[in-house]
Amino acid sequence: MANNLTDSAIDRQNILNNSDFIENIQKFLGVTGMLYDGEYRFTTAQIADFYEVSTKTVKRYVESAEPELSHNGYCVLKGQKLKEFKQLFGYLIYADIEADFEEDINVPFKKNESDKQKLSKLRSLAVFNFRTFLNIGMMLTESERAKSIRSTILDIVLDSINQKIGGQTKFINQRDEEYFVAILREPVYRKEFTSALSQYLEMGNAKYSIYTDAIYQAIFHENATEYKAILKLEDKESPRETMYSEVLKLIASFEIGIADAMKDKYEEIGRKLTPNELNHLIKEFTAHRFWIPQLEDARIKMASRDYGFREVVHSRLEKYIQSIPTSDFQKFLGENSKSLQERVDENIEIFKRLKDR
Repeated sequence: MANNLTDSAIDRQNILNNSDFIENIQKFLGVTGMLYDGEYRFTTAQIADFYEVSTKTVKRYVESAEPELSHNGYCVLKGQKLKEFKQLFGYLIYADIEADFEEDINVPFKKNESDKQKLSKLRSLAVFNFRTFLNIGMMLTESERAKSIRSTILDIVLDSINQKIGGQTKFINQRDEEYFVAILREPVYRKEFTSALSQYLEMGNAKYSIYTDAIYQAIFHENATEYKAILKLEDKESPRETMYSEVLKLIASFEIGIADAMKDKYEEIGRKLTPNELNHLIKEFTAHRFWIPQLEDARIKMASRDYGFREVVHSRLEKYIQSIPTSDFQKFLGENSKSLQERVDENIEIFKRLKDR
C-alpha cells in the first residue's frame, strides 16, 4: 500500500473497498455522524470543521474528484430526501447555510433571516458518508489532522492484514477457495501439455521450461525467472504456488489447447514439429479473438491484486492495475477465506483418495 494516499486514487480505493478496514478505522476514530438511510452522514461544514479547513477547501476537492467521491457515497440531497433530512437533522446543519456557502445550496438569503427561515429555503445539501469522510481526508494536503489520520489509516490497514494472515501476502492467492480447486485439476492439464511436447516436438529436454515460459509470456508477459524475481520467491518456490486461480485456469486452458493444436499439426505434417513451427503455432493460438477478454481479465486481476495485496508492480502489466474490488477482499481476507493448509485439513480424505489412484 502506497504511503502517500494523496497521490493515488487506486491506493485510496483499495482501502475504501474493504469493509473490514472501514469498520476498524471507524471504531478507532470514534466518528459517527447523522444516521440517515442506513449510513452515517456528514455535511460539508462538518467535514471542514473536523479536518480544520474551510468549506471552500472541501468544495474544491469535491469539484476535482467528484466521480471518485460519488462512487464512494457522496451525494447531493434534493426534494423529498432533503425534506426528510432537514426534519431529522435541521438543528445540526445551520453551519452549512452560512452566507459564504450560498452557491452550494442555491438559496438567496437575506441577512435578517433566522437560521430556521434559511433552512426552510434550502434546496440542496451535499452530504458525505463515512467512506467519503475518509476519502476527503486521504486527499487533503492542507490539513495536519488529515495527514495524521492518513498515517493512522495505514497502520490500521496493516494491522488488519497481520491479524488475518500474519502479514504474509506471498501466498495470499491460496486463501481463495477456487485456488484449492485449481491445484487439484492443474496436474492433469499440465501432464497433457508436457506429454504433447514429448510426443510432437523435436527438441531436447529444455523444451519443457522454454515452452512453459512461452505460455507465461503469452498470458502475462513474463517468464518464470522474471516472475519469481518480482515476487522475491526462493529457488525452491514454484511460481504456480503464488498464482491466482483465474491465472492458473487460463494457463491450463492454454496448455491443453496448445497440446491439441500440436497433435493436429503433427498428424497433418506426419512428423514432429520444429521449435519454429511451435512458436508460430503458439503465436496464432494466442491471437485468436476468443482469448482477448480472458487475457485482459487475468492481467487485470494479477496486476491489481499483486499491487494491492503484495505491494509489487509487474512493469509490463502496469497499465492493467485497478483498485481491488470489494469481492476480492472478501475472497482473500473475508470470513470464508482460509489458508491452504486449513483447506487441506478439511479435505484430507479427498487427497487420500487421489493418492491411492
